[in-house]
Amino acid sequence: MKRKQIEVGGQAVIEGVMMRGPENIATAIRRKDKSIEIKKNRFVSKTKHNKFLGFPIIRGFVSLIEMMIIGIKTLNFSVSRAELDWEDEKPKNKKKKKSKFRAKFEETISYIFAFGLAFLLFAFLPYQIAEWMNLAKENIYFNLFAGSIRIVFFVLYVWIISKMKDVNRIFEYHGAEHKSVFAYEANSDLDPDSVQKFTTFHPRCGTSFIFFVLLISILIFSIVDTFVAKFLLGGNAPNIFLRLSYHFLFIPFISGISYEVLKLSGKNIKHPLVKIMTAPGLALQRITTQPPDNEQIEVAVIAMKCALEMDISEYKNISFIDDE
Repeated sequence: MKRKQIEVGGQAVIEGVMMRGPENIATAIRRKDKSIEIKKNRFVSKTKHNKFLGFPIIRGFVSLIEMMIIGIKTLNFSVSRAELDWEDEKPKNKKKKKSKFRAKFEETISYIFAFGLAFLLFAFLPYQIAEWMNLAKENIYFNLFAGSIRIVFFVLYVWIISKMKDVNRIFEYHGAEHKSVFAYEANSDLDPDSVQKFTTFHPRCGTSFIFFVLLISILIFSIVDTFVAKFLLGGNAPNIFLRLSYHFLFIPFISGISYEVLKLSGKNIKHPLVKIMTAPGLALQRITTQPPDNEQIEVAVIAMKCALEMDISEYKNISFIDDE
């Protein structure tokens, strides 16, 4: 029987996959003893309930914020399950549970460090290098150069972290997620051997979305900088901190456009222009997705079936985890 075509997607986490369907989010985690734990929550996007938030471009930014929140919560959940296995590996006399305050403090510090590093690599440094190249007065060349530096930094960052064993493992689960989505969309059987036949490169991936954001930002920032310099600064070039301040204000708009472009490309993937547009993101997926094994495929399929409320009675040794 042909399946109803429902847009489904998700993300890889530590030893697992999160999948999001129209009304549910499900995360499946493979534990050390080979059992699979599932956390399932009902979730319907605010863009479905609020007409204004559902308008094109606006819905893109709202969806981005929602997925960031979901992504962080899901990653934290996978870390909490992984920590249980790590604790079991320690000698009993050396086990020492962290206090809630210490755990929260360490989590906050890690977020501050991550956002600080992102700001340095993808905001401040590209602009500073462009300034050093004396491009401040040439708004188009400035943003083209800074945008190119930002893309280079992003690709290098992804390539460097891919060399870490634990990150490469997550990239394998990312590949499992993509293969499972492809298999569902192709109305294929969802057993591991059938799913393995599909590619790990999916045009609707978040990697492609990031590339759209990076490319579209070059165009938008060039237009905005030209307007600011000509009409607000009397022909003078904005300094680096002024640029950063109002460029950040346009991030919601840029992310909204990128979301619409991503949705459009997913529906017209065979169009020659769309193939050109999605090529950079698909190329980067050669790093961010890796070939999964059948056990990883099984985890991704279970997460997807739970998110879409499909039958999972055939699977053994699985359990559901309530909110903690």
